[in-house]
Amino acid sequence: MAAIEEALQEQPLEKGLKSGALGLISSVVIGVASTAPAYSLAATLGFVVVAIGLQSPAVAVLAFIPMLLCSIGYSEMNKADPDCGTTFTWAARAFGPNAGWAGGWAIVAADILVMASLAQVAGQYVFLLFNADGIGTNPTSGWVLLAGVVWIILMTTICYVGIEVSANFQKVLLTIEIVMLAVLSITALVKVGNGTAPPGYLHVSGSWFNPFNASLSSFTAGLVLFLFIYWGWDTSVAVNEETKDRTKTPGRAAIISTVVLLVLYGLVTTSVQAYAGIGSKGIGLGNTSNQGDVLSVLGNSIFGSTGIGPTLSHLLILMVLSSAAASTQTTILPTARTTLSMAAYKAFPSAFARIHPRFLTPTVSTIAMGLISIAIYVPFNYASGGLIIADAVTAIGLYIAFYYGLTAFACVWYYRKTLRENARNLWMRGILPLLGGLIMYGAGIYSLQYDWVASNSYTFWTVPGLKWQIGGSFLIALCAALAGVIVWIYLRIVQPAYFRKQTLTRSTPTLVPETS
Repeated sequence: MAAIEEALQEQPLEKGLKSGALGLISSVVIGVASTAPAYSLAATLGFVVVAIGLQSPAVAVLAFIPMLLCSIGYSEMNKADPDCGTTFTWAARAFGPNAGWAGGWAIVAADILVMASLAQVAGQYVFLLFNADGIGTNPTSGWVLLAGVVWIILMTTICYVGIEVSANFQKVLLTIEIVMLAVLSITALVKVGNGTAPPGYLHVSGSWFNPFNASLSSFTAGLVLFLFIYWGWDTSVAVNEETKDRTKTPGRAAIISTVVLLVLYGLVTTSVQAYAGIGSKGIGLGNTSNQGDVLSVLGNSIFGSTGIGPTLSHLLILMVLSSAAASTQTTILPTARTTLSMAAYKAFPSAFARIHPRFLTPTVSTIAMGLISIAIYVPFNYASGGLIIADAVTAIGLYIAFYYGLTAFACVWYYRKTLRENARNLWMRGILPLLGGLIMYGAGIYSLQYDWVASNSYTFWTVPGLKWQIGGSFLIALCAALAGVIVWIYLRIVQPAYFRKQTLTRSTPTLVPETS
């Protein structure tokens, strides 16, 4: 048994990243901040309520389960191979180079597609914070676009100058975020309890947590949306090579992050649903006019317009701004490290493997992520009145399900020879990750067919001659996949070593990239 266990431990060498820069708390902060709790809830909760109604708290709780199961797979794989390429490296070791490359591309595609939305929200809230509502309420305003681009540049710069700077910045932003979400939730529940909430409020009921009160289709739709809200905790594992005790701390941080998110999302979803109700008018969560940002609408009502109310409302705006800004930064971090690892194993152009000799951070990978995000955000801002940005957010659900599920399956296959040694191995390396992967792939398949339907997207395309209308979300996901296929074909031709299993196999140590 000991011999088999030892054989399963890879022998990674340093890539040049700053080893030991992050502890458990910093890793958890990065993991939670990467999900952008306030931004995710503000942008998605209204759609969840429309999809599933009063069972939203049930979805918030149950969506945690596949995330926890997949995080266990991440934790177990990280013990054997603490490589910043995560899904790319692990899937390549378990299933071969093509599966690994597809997992790496899924991470890159999901992160790039969400950047436009994050930058847009951050740009809007800059103006809302200073009461420039005329600009802030127009997401496609040129001023909002400019502010969003500046945010991308700023966050890229912070990621470039060092992981410790990034982590410390995250601590400040996440503290604002969690405190304000807690204050918002508690104030809402107090007002519901004493009857001072506006008409339409509801008393918390145990039936809200019963998923069987919703149809299978509506529950699945809500579940897919909440998977996006939970998405991002894996960043705590993507910085594993910069973490103290990197075989254990990143995995623990991933699991802790999902638990923190469960508590936070359960509290906020339950409290705001009780306060606002699910009606389609006023502050009701079912009001389609508020779906793009339910928290700012609720904040003005919950905190009021007198006394300390306006101050708290502005802090709430600052919270969503800091959430989007934090997630912009922590979206750049894992993408840069994924492409760094891919380049180190010759699965991506070699320039992406360069490390700054002073800051010990990826250079080309970080800058490229920022530039590509801007290059996509600008045209998206003008295409179809900017509605394509919302469809891009929906499209990434497929990629999230794919690479989370792939990591879970990689864990099962990688450890398959040790699963019967004891109960812990069977459950933690086999049954639980397998269940997480199956749920993720089920959600991904549903997401694919859901995105195909034109009425489920903000934009659509009519196929000439056939009069088929295909949803914009499906087309964006398809275009991202086709782009991946083109890059994959190009790399197989110009640098085939990786695809011939000459640079990364089950026993290949991590390569050391260049510094520049």
